[in-house]
Amino acid sequence: MISASGLFLSAMAGGKEKNADMSAQHSQGTRSMKTKISLVKTSDRQTGIKKAIELLGLNPVKDKDVLLKPNFNTADRYPGGTHNDTLINLVLQLKHMGAKSITIGERSGPPETADVLKQKGIYAICRKMDVKLINFEALPEDGWVKIKPQKSHWRDGFYVAKPVLDSECIVSTCCLKTHGFGGVFTMSLKLSVGLTHKRNMTELHSSFVSMRKMIAEINQAYNPSLILLDGIEVFADGGPMEGTRKQADVLIAGTDRIAIDAAGLAVLKDVGSNKAIMGRKIFEQEQIARAVELGLGVTRPGDIEIVTADDESSRYAESLRSILLQG
Repeated sequence: MISASGLFLSAMAGGKEKNADMSAQHSQGTRSMKTKISLVKTSDRQTGIKKAIELLGLNPVKDKDVLLKPNFNTADRYPGGTHNDTLINLVLQLKHMGAKSITIGERSGPPETADVLKQKGIYAICRKMDVKLINFEALPEDGWVKIKPQKSHWRDGFYVAKPVLDSECIVSTCCLKTHGFGGVFTMSLKLSVGLTHKRNMTELHSSFVSMRKMIAEINQAYNPSLILLDGIEVFADGGPMEGTRKQADVLIAGTDRIAIDAAGLAVLKDVGSNKAIMGRKIFEQEQIARAVELGLGVTRPGDIEIVTADDESSRYAESLRSILLQG
């Protein structure tokens, strides 16, 4: 095994392990840092996604081969999974920004990934939009890399799809919902579970005490260049496939998973959610707290800057800031 910034990796090939290396990804530790996220109060994905990304004032996809990770854990109706209109408009925006190529990558579960992609109509969308598609579940053994973080709650690490580690630019789009099977909530941090092998799911789902921390630890394997959270409709209870639906009419974009999820939790608190959300401070949620310990993003709510472009969005952002600053 080769140590690399707290990570041990080995790539599986024919049942054997071969050494692999990874450069330091999260050297900031838990020092204070600020981040900017954008917020658009809208139910219009076509204009809202464009505006949310433009407000960030960055273009990490220009001339890059982009790997796009949606939330297609199942084929359930949004927000059980990424809305197809969100996917389409995000692809259009990435193309407008000059992405050299776009590849959608996903691993569903428990259903077979191929079945979910077919039910969602993703094959047809990819053909129509000239987008490539990787079904991570169909990768051969040497298409997976074993990640062994130090001081991890995983017994022997976890496997991440090699295309993720090879990608020069990862864009993710998540939903905003509660998770009724131990995760508490599922947004950008939880989205990373779909980058891991199904063989890891038994350990994750049976680790009732450590599950939220293990979710955060998966995120050490990669850094997203851009994140879009679709909170037009949310699950305020239940989830992840079905739940109590509430209208929030918000799109949030950024590059910091902790900031994105913290803002999403503030939205849930604003619309009214279950006891697991309402009864705990945002930065005390285990996914967030462990991600902070790992240096994956901001360490406190005051370091999140919310940028907007209109009065309605600004007023809503102020409401979320007040909720965030309560912890």
